[in-house]
Amino acid sequence: MSRILVVEDDENFVFGIEYTLKAEGYEVVLAGSLMEARRVIAVTGIDIVLLDINLPDGTGYELCREIRTSSQVPIIFLTALDEETNVVAGLELGADDYMTKPVRTKELLSRIKAVLRRNNSSKESLKVWKSGEIEVRLLEGIVLKNGREVLLTSIEYRLLLMFLSHPKQICSRSAILRDIWDLSGEFIDDNTLSVHIRRLREKLESNPASPEYILTVRGIGYKWNTETTGG
Repeated sequence: MSRILVVEDDENFVFGIEYTLKAEGYEVVLAGSLMEARRVIAVTGIDIVLLDINLPDGTGYELCREIRTSSQVPIIFLTALDEETNVVAGLELGADDYMTKPVRTKELLSRIKAVLRRNNSSKESLKVWKSGEIEVRLLEGIVLKNGREVLLTSIEYRLLLMFLSHPKQICSRSAILRDIWDLSGEFIDDNTLSVHIRRLREKLESNPASPEYILTVRGIGYKWNTETTGG
């Protein structure tokens, strides 16, 4: 049973979310502030975090930043702010996805299942893939560059696996969105993908401004420009 931490101070919203998640078999832990969330995270194993942006003692951005210093637990932002800048800010900090309130129940459950599935995908294979300076140990879910570990979010990791499994091939933006989110396109925008691609380049490329691995194919998508070996 997956344990979900819901960090949200709107009691009416929390009541509905908690009921929905428990009905689906999830264990739900609630926190109405950053302080409560920190206490929960310190003593409880969490599989995914649903995180509001506006909280009584700060912002969800602060907690996301803190979590990402030591953990890659999946994070989905819940926000009533529909401006693009707020969405991008959350993704820049390492969030895996976002939803605008009021959330649709079926969509929320689909997002949670997709993120958890991506996060656990590394346990399904014994392979080690190598491409240039990059090595991926799929059993452990570990990514190395020149022998040093690179911390990726679950979406960044999934992106990398897609690229490595299609070396030297053009991956269209639509194909990437279908594979990464496994949801209908109406829930996704191109800006989200662009942010994750840029973050992945910053972590893997020696010079992100002049990438060697992830090339942009203008008007189509991206291409991983190095052969992959693995067994």
